[in-house]
Amino acid sequence: MYLTQLLLPLYDNDGQALPKTLFAEVRDELMKQFGGLTAYARAPANGLWREDESHAVHDDLIIYEVMAAELDRCWWANYRASLETRFRQELVVIRAHPVEML
Repeated sequence: MYLTQLLLPLYDNDGQALPKTLFAEVRDELMKQFGGLTAYARAPANGLWREDESHAVHDDLIIYEVMAAELDRCWWANYRASLETRFRQELVVIRAHPVEML
């Protein structure tokens, strides 16, 4: 079993708020593909990273996660590319973790 998390920014690279309909589309796509999801959207997560020695970058994020028995790397690579275009991002982080059901 795999837990896959999508870290989706609330703003594009120019600081413009992304439309709520975009997040609803992704939610619906993931529901259709995986049959369910968890959304961490009430209080945005804060991402912070250093772009260079003197400049830090900040993002407000929501996190969608899905669980699946198999990890289809090709599907996820194509989906990530689609999200990068729709969210106007250089990179959308999608990470997968193997999980053991207890």
